[in-house]
Amino acid sequence: MPPIHISDEEFAELLKGYDYNFKKGDLVKGTVINFDSEGALIDIGSKTSALCPNHEIKNNKDDVVEQILEKNNEYEFLITDDEDENGKFTVSYKRVAAAYNIKKLEEIKAKDEIVTGTIVQSVKGGLLVDVLGVRGFVPSSHLRLKEDENNVVGKEIELKILTLDSVQNNFILSNRKVYTDSLEEIRKDIFSQLEEGQVVKGEVVRIADFGAFVDIGGVDALLPLSQISWRWVEHPSDILKIGEKINVEILSIDFNKHRVSLSLKNLEPDPWVEAKGKIAEGAKLKGKIIRIKHFGAFVEVYPAVEALLPQADVIEYQNKANTILAENDEIDVIVTKFNPEDRRIALSIAE
Repeated sequence: MPPIHISDEEFAELLKGYDYNFKKGDLVKGTVINFDSEGALIDIGSKTSALCPNHEIKNNKDDVVEQILEKNNEYEFLITDDEDENGKFTVSYKRVAAAYNIKKLEEIKAKDEIVTGTIVQSVKGGLLVDVLGVRGFVPSSHLRLKEDENNVVGKEIELKILTLDSVQNNFILSNRKVYTDSLEEIRKDIFSQLEEGQVVKGEVVRIADFGAFVDIGGVDALLPLSQISWRWVEHPSDILKIGEKINVEILSIDFNKHRVSLSLKNLEPDPWVEAKGKIAEGAKLKGKIIRIKHFGAFVEVYPAVEALLPQADVIEYQNKANTILAENDEIDVIVTKFNPEDRRIALSIAE
Protein backbone atom coordinates (compact mmCIF):
# COMPACT_ATOMS: atom_id res chain seq x y z
CA MET A 1 0.00 0.00 0.00
CA PRO A 2 1.51 3.38 -0.95
CA PRO A 3 2.13 5.88 1.90
CA ILE A 4 -0.69 8.27 2.71
CA HIS A 5 0.19 11.95 2.43
CA ILE A 6 -1.94 14.53 4.21
CA SER A 7 -1.66 18.28 4.12
CA ASP A 8 -1.03 20.52 7.12
CA GLU A 9 -4.67 21.60 6.99
CA GLU A 10 -5.84 17.98 7.08
CA PHE A 11 -3.49 17.18 10.02
CA ALA A 12 -4.81 20.19 11.96
CA GLU A 13 -8.33 18.97 11.32
CA LEU A 14 -7.42 15.54 12.77
CA LEU A 15 -6.02 17.14 15.93
CA LYS A 16 -9.37 18.78 16.57
CA GLY A 17 -10.57 15.33 17.52
CA TYR A 18 -8.29 15.53 20.54
CA ASP A 19 -9.89 18.59 22.07
CA TYR A 20 -8.55 18.52 25.61
CA ASN A 21 -7.09 20.90 28.13
CA PHE A 22 -5.30 18.60 30.54
CA LYS A 23 -2.76 20.00 32.98
CA LYS A 24 -0.69 18.83 35.92
CA GLY A 25 -2.86 18.08 38.96
CA ASP A 26 -5.96 17.13 36.97
CA LEU A 27 -7.89 13.97 37.78
CA VAL A 28 -8.72 12.06 34.61
CA LYS A 29 -10.20 8.74 33.57
CA GLY A 30 -8.13 6.46 31.39
CA THR A 31 -8.10 2.96 29.94
CA VAL A 32 -5.12 0.64 30.22
CA ILE A 33 -4.05 -0.24 26.67
CA ASN A 34 -0.67 -1.91 27.17
CA PHE A 35 2.40 -2.40 29.35
CA ASP A 36 6.11 -1.86 28.78
CA SER A 37 9.27 -1.91 30.91
CA GLU A 38 8.57 1.58 32.24
CA GLY A 39 4.99 1.02 33.29
CA ALA A 40 1.46 1.07 31.90
CA LEU A 41 0.29 2.92 28.78
CA ILE A 42 -3.00 4.72 29.39
CA ASP A 43 -5.49 6.20 26.94
CA ILE A 44 -6.75 9.40 28.56
CA GLY A 45 -8.03 10.96 25.32
CA SER A 46 -4.87 12.90 24.50
CA LYS A 47 -2.84 12.82 21.27
CA THR A 48 -0.66 9.98 22.55
CA SER A 49 -1.03 7.44 25.31
CA ALA A 50 -0.01 8.62 28.76
CA LEU A 51 2.58 6.80 30.82
CA CYS A 52 1.86 5.57 34.35
CA PRO A 53 5.34 4.60 35.66
CA ASN A 54 5.80 1.43 37.66
CA HIS A 55 6.57 3.38 40.84
CA GLU A 56 3.25 5.22 40.45
CA ILE A 57 1.40 1.91 40.40
CA LYS A 58 3.12 -0.34 42.94
CA ASN A 59 3.19 0.20 46.70
CA ASN A 60 5.81 -2.50 47.24
CA LYS A 61 8.65 -3.65 44.99
CA ASP A 62 7.24 -7.20 44.81
CA ASP A 63 3.84 -6.05 43.52
CA VAL A 64 2.94 -7.05 39.94
CA VAL A 65 1.75 -4.13 37.80
CA GLU A 66 -0.51 -6.31 35.63
CA GLN A 67 -2.32 -7.54 38.74
CA ILE A 68 -3.03 -3.99 39.94
CA LEU A 69 -4.11 -2.50 36.58
CA GLU A 70 -5.92 -4.83 34.20
CA LYS A 71 -5.68 -4.30 30.48
CA ASN A 72 -8.76 -2.67 28.84
CA ASN A 73 -10.14 -1.59 32.22
CA GLU A 74 -10.82 2.05 33.05
CA TYR A 75 -9.35 3.73 36.15
CA GLU A 76 -8.85 7.21 37.54
CA PHE A 77 -5.41 8.81 37.29
CA LEU A 78 -3.71 11.97 38.50
CA ILE A 79 -1.67 13.93 35.95
CA THR A 80 1.74 14.40 37.60
CA ASP A 81 3.63 16.01 34.67
CA ASP A 82 2.45 18.29 31.89
CA GLU A 83 2.48 17.21 28.27
CA ASP A 84 6.03 16.77 26.91
CA GLU A 85 7.29 17.64 23.42
CA ASN A 86 5.89 14.34 22.14
CA GLY A 87 2.43 15.05 23.54
CA LYS A 88 2.77 12.46 26.31
CA PHE A 89 1.46 13.01 29.85
CA THR A 90 2.75 11.25 32.95
CA VAL A 91 0.07 10.04 35.34
CA SER A 92 -0.22 8.26 38.70
CA TYR A 93 -2.64 5.59 39.75
CA LYS A 94 -1.17 5.07 43.21
CA ARG A 95 -1.79 8.63 44.38
CA VAL A 96 -5.46 8.51 43.41
CA ALA A 97 -5.92 5.14 45.10
CA ALA A 98 -4.15 6.48 48.21
CA ALA A 99 -6.47 9.50 48.32
CA TYR A 100 -9.54 7.24 48.23
CA ASN A 101 -7.99 4.90 50.80
CA ILE A 102 -7.18 7.77 53.15
CA LYS A 103 -10.86 8.66 53.06
CA LYS A 104 -11.68 5.04 53.92
CA LEU A 105 -9.15 5.14 56.75
CA GLU A 106 -10.71 8.32 58.12
CA GLU A 107 -14.07 6.53 58.23
CA ILE A 108 -12.46 3.51 59.92
CA LYS A 109 -10.84 5.78 62.52
CA ALA A 110 -14.13 7.59 63.19
CA LYS A 111 -15.80 4.25 63.88
CA ASP A 112 -12.78 2.97 65.88
CA GLU A 113 -12.72 -0.17 63.75
CA ILE A 114 -9.91 -2.66 63.29
CA VAL A 115 -7.88 -2.57 60.08
CA THR A 116 -5.34 -5.09 58.79
CA GLY A 117 -1.87 -3.93 57.79
CA THR A 118 1.22 -5.59 56.36
CA ILE A 119 4.52 -5.08 58.17
CA VAL A 120 6.95 -3.46 55.74
CA GLN A 121 10.01 -2.72 57.85
CA SER A 122 11.32 -2.80 61.39
CA VAL A 123 12.79 0.60 62.30
CA LYS A 124 14.08 2.30 65.42
CA GLY A 125 11.17 2.74 67.81
CA GLY A 126 8.63 0.54 66.04
CA LEU A 127 7.36 -0.85 62.73
CA LEU A 128 6.41 0.59 59.33
CA VAL A 129 3.19 -0.92 58.00
CA ASP A 130 1.21 -0.74 54.77
CA VAL A 131 -2.52 -0.23 55.29
CA LEU A 132 -4.64 0.00 52.12
CA GLY A 133 -1.59 1.28 50.25
CA VAL A 134 -0.84 3.98 52.83
CA ARG A 135 2.39 3.80 54.82
CA GLY A 136 1.96 4.12 58.61
CA PHE A 137 4.01 3.78 61.81
CA VAL A 138 3.36 1.58 64.86
CA PRO A 139 5.45 2.64 67.91
CA SER A 140 7.02 -0.12 69.99
CA SER A 141 4.94 1.03 72.97
CA HIS A 142 1.83 0.10 70.97
CA LEU A 143 2.97 -3.35 69.90
CA ARG A 144 1.90 -6.65 71.38
CA LEU A 145 3.88 -9.15 69.32
CA LYS A 146 5.13 -12.53 70.46
CA GLU A 147 7.69 -12.63 67.64
CA ASP A 148 10.94 -10.71 67.49
CA GLU A 149 10.24 -7.33 65.85
CA ASN A 150 13.11 -7.97 63.43
CA ASN A 151 11.51 -11.15 62.06
CA VAL A 152 7.98 -10.00 61.26
CA VAL A 153 8.41 -8.23 57.90
CA GLY A 154 5.71 -9.35 55.45
CA LYS A 155 3.33 -10.55 58.15
CA GLU A 156 -0.16 -9.14 58.64
CA ILE A 157 -1.15 -7.42 61.86
CA GLU A 158 -4.44 -6.12 63.25
CA LEU A 159 -4.37 -2.41 64.08
CA LYS A 160 -6.39 0.55 65.25
CA ILE A 161 -5.72 4.08 64.02
CA LEU A 162 -4.42 6.56 66.60
CA THR A 163 -3.75 9.58 64.35
CA LEU A 164 -4.29 10.20 60.64
CA ASP A 165 -3.16 13.44 58.98
CA SER A 166 -2.45 13.12 55.26
CA VAL A 167 -1.24 16.72 55.01
CA GLN A 168 1.43 16.29 57.70
CA ASN A 169 2.03 12.67 56.61
CA ASN A 170 1.24 11.60 60.17
CA PHE A 171 -0.29 8.12 60.23
CA ILE A 172 0.20 6.31 63.53
CA LEU A 173 -1.43 3.04 64.53
CA SER A 174 -1.65 0.72 67.52
CA ASN A 175 -1.63 -3.04 67.74
CA ARG A 176 -1.85 -2.99 71.54
CA LYS A 177 -5.14 -1.04 71.43
CA VAL A 178 -6.69 -3.87 69.41
CA TYR A 179 -5.52 -6.34 72.02
CA THR A 180 -6.64 -4.12 74.90
CA ASP A 181 -10.08 -3.30 73.52
CA SER A 182 -10.84 -6.87 72.51
CA LEU A 183 -9.94 -8.10 75.99
CA GLU A 184 -11.92 -5.53 77.98
CA GLU A 185 -14.93 -7.78 78.37
CA ILE A 186 -12.69 -10.79 78.96
CA ARG A 187 -10.88 -8.89 81.72
CA LYS A 188 -14.12 -8.17 83.56
CA ASP A 189 -14.93 -11.87 83.52
CA ILE A 190 -11.39 -12.82 84.58
CA PHE A 191 -11.39 -10.41 87.54
CA SER A 192 -14.63 -11.90 88.79
CA GLN A 193 -12.86 -15.28 89.04
CA LEU A 194 -9.60 -14.17 90.68
CA GLU A 195 -8.89 -14.67 94.38
CA GLU A 196 -5.95 -13.80 96.60
CA GLY A 197 -3.80 -16.86 97.26
CA GLN A 198 -4.91 -18.50 94.00
CA VAL A 199 -2.19 -20.12 91.86
CA VAL A 200 -2.54 -19.41 88.15
CA LYS A 201 -0.53 -20.03 84.99
CA GLY A 202 0.87 -17.01 83.17
CA GLU A 203 3.23 -15.84 80.44
CA VAL A 204 5.95 -13.23 80.92
CA VAL A 205 5.15 -10.43 78.44
CA ARG A 206 7.32 -7.55 79.61
CA ILE A 207 10.31 -7.02 81.89
CA ALA A 208 11.19 -3.81 83.73
CA ASP A 209 13.74 -2.83 86.36
CA PHE A 210 11.13 -3.12 89.11
CA GLY A 211 9.66 -6.46 88.08
CA ALA A 212 7.92 -8.36 85.30
CA PHE A 213 4.44 -8.22 83.80
CA VAL A 214 2.74 -11.58 83.45
CA ASP A 215 -0.31 -12.25 81.27
CA ILE A 216 -2.65 -14.40 83.34
CA GLY A 217 -5.27 -15.07 80.68
CA GLY A 218 -5.98 -11.55 79.46
CA VAL A 219 -4.82 -9.51 82.45
CA ASP A 220 -1.29 -8.12 82.72
CA ALA A 221 -0.35 -8.57 86.36
CA LEU A 222 2.79 -7.29 88.08
CA LEU A 223 5.35 -9.65 89.52
CA PRO A 224 7.50 -7.32 91.69
CA LEU A 225 11.24 -7.80 91.86
CA SER A 226 11.01 -8.70 95.56
CA GLN A 227 8.54 -11.50 94.79
CA ILE A 228 10.55 -13.29 92.12
CA SER A 229 12.85 -15.34 94.36
CA TRP A 230 13.85 -15.85 97.98
CA ARG A 231 17.38 -15.19 96.81
CA TRP A 232 18.70 -11.75 95.97
CA VAL A 233 17.80 -10.80 92.37
CA GLU A 234 19.68 -7.95 90.72
CA HIS A 235 17.34 -7.68 87.72
CA PRO A 236 14.24 -9.67 86.66
CA SER A 237 15.94 -10.66 83.38
CA ASP A 238 18.46 -12.65 85.44
CA ILE A 239 15.64 -15.09 86.26
CA LEU A 240 12.87 -14.60 83.69
CA LYS A 241 12.57 -14.41 79.90
CA ILE A 242 9.82 -12.88 77.74
CA GLY A 243 7.49 -15.62 76.53
CA GLU A 244 8.32 -17.91 79.47
CA LYS A 245 5.37 -19.79 80.98
CA ILE A 246 5.32 -19.75 84.81
CA ASN A 247 2.98 -20.53 87.70
CA VAL A 248 2.39 -17.62 90.07
CA GLU A 249 0.39 -16.92 93.20
CA ILE A 250 -2.00 -13.96 93.37
CA LEU A 251 -0.86 -11.70 96.20
CA SER A 252 -3.40 -8.89 95.95
CA ILE A 253 -6.20 -7.63 93.69
CA ASP A 254 -7.38 -4.04 93.17
CA PHE A 255 -10.77 -4.47 91.50
CA ASN A 256 -11.28 -0.72 91.02
CA LYS A 257 -7.98 -0.12 89.22
CA HIS A 258 -7.90 -3.58 87.63
CA ARG A 259 -4.48 -4.34 89.08
CA VAL A 260 -3.10 -7.67 90.24
CA SER A 261 0.12 -8.35 92.15
CA LEU A 262 1.82 -11.73 91.94
CA SER A 263 4.42 -13.81 93.71
CA LEU A 264 6.67 -16.47 92.27
CA LYS A 265 8.73 -17.15 95.38
CA ASN A 266 5.66 -18.05 97.46
CA LEU A 267 5.42 -21.28 95.47
CA GLU A 268 8.72 -22.37 97.00
CA PRO A 269 9.28 -23.27 100.69
CA ASP A 270 10.18 -20.30 102.87
CA PRO A 271 13.92 -20.77 103.58
CA TRP A 272 13.68 -18.72 106.79
CA VAL A 273 11.24 -21.25 108.23
CA GLU A 274 13.65 -24.05 107.41
CA ALA A 275 16.61 -22.08 108.76
CA LYS A 276 14.86 -21.61 112.10
CA GLY A 277 15.63 -25.18 113.09
CA LYS A 278 19.12 -25.16 111.58
CA ILE A 279 20.67 -21.92 112.86
CA ALA A 280 21.21 -20.74 116.41
CA GLU A 281 22.92 -17.76 117.98
CA GLY A 282 26.59 -18.43 118.64
CA ALA A 283 26.82 -21.00 115.86
CA LYS A 284 29.90 -20.97 113.64
CA LEU A 285 28.97 -21.20 109.95
CA LYS A 286 30.62 -21.10 106.56
CA GLY A 287 28.93 -18.62 104.26
CA LYS A 288 29.28 -17.21 100.75
CA ILE A 289 29.42 -13.47 100.09
CA ILE A 290 26.48 -12.49 97.84
CA ARG A 291 27.05 -8.75 97.56
CA ILE A 292 29.13 -6.04 99.20
CA LYS A 293 27.87 -2.60 100.24
CA HIS A 294 29.53 0.36 101.94
CA PHE A 295 28.01 -0.69 105.29
CA GLY A 296 29.00 -4.36 105.12
CA ALA A 297 28.72 -7.62 103.23
CA PHE A 298 25.68 -9.84 102.78
CA VAL A 299 26.59 -13.47 103.41
CA GLU A 300 24.43 -16.48 102.46
CA VAL A 301 24.58 -18.71 105.54
CA TYR A 302 21.78 -21.05 104.44
CA PRO A 303 20.25 -21.52 100.96
CA ALA A 304 18.47 -18.20 100.15
CA VAL A 305 19.04 -16.87 103.69
CA GLU A 306 21.33 -13.85 103.89
CA ALA A 307 22.91 -12.25 106.93
CA LEU A 308 24.81 -8.98 107.35
CA LEU A 309 28.49 -8.88 108.24
CA PRO A 310 29.16 -5.27 109.36
CA GLN A 311 31.77 -3.21 107.57
CA ALA A 312 34.02 -3.12 110.64
CA ASP A 313 34.21 -6.92 110.60
CA VAL A 314 34.84 -6.91 106.86
CA ILE A 315 37.80 -4.55 107.33
CA GLU A 316 39.10 -6.56 110.29
CA TYR A 317 38.98 -9.78 108.28
CA GLN A 318 40.71 -8.18 105.30
CA ASN A 319 43.48 -6.79 107.51
CA LYS A 320 44.09 -10.10 109.29
CA ALA A 321 43.90 -12.22 106.15
CA ASN A 322 45.72 -9.65 104.01
CA THR A 323 43.10 -9.97 101.27
CA ILE A 324 40.14 -8.10 99.75
CA LEU A 325 36.79 -9.83 100.00
CA ALA A 326 34.73 -10.19 96.83
CA GLU A 327 31.41 -11.71 95.78
CA ASN A 328 31.31 -15.54 95.87
CA ASP A 329 34.17 -15.70 98.42
CA GLU A 330 33.58 -18.16 101.24
CA ILE A 331 34.16 -17.00 104.79
CA ASP A 332 33.78 -18.38 108.33
CA VAL A 333 31.36 -16.37 110.48
CA ILE A 334 29.63 -16.54 113.87
CA VAL A 335 25.89 -15.83 114.33
CA THR A 336 25.60 -13.04 116.92
CA LYS A 337 21.85 -12.41 116.53
CA PHE A 338 19.13 -14.48 114.90
CA ASN A 339 15.56 -13.18 114.55
CA PRO A 340 13.69 -15.39 112.02
CA GLU A 341 10.40 -13.54 112.53
CA ASP A 342 11.97 -10.29 111.30
CA ARG A 343 14.19 -12.20 108.86
CA ARG A 344 17.39 -10.75 110.28
CA ILE A 345 20.71 -12.31 111.17
CA ALA A 346 23.76 -10.46 112.43
CA LEU A 347 27.26 -11.88 112.02
CA SER A 348 30.79 -11.39 113.21
CA ILE A 349 34.10 -12.78 112.04
CA ALA A 350 34.96 -16.21 113.38
CA GLU A 351 38.30 -16.31 115.22
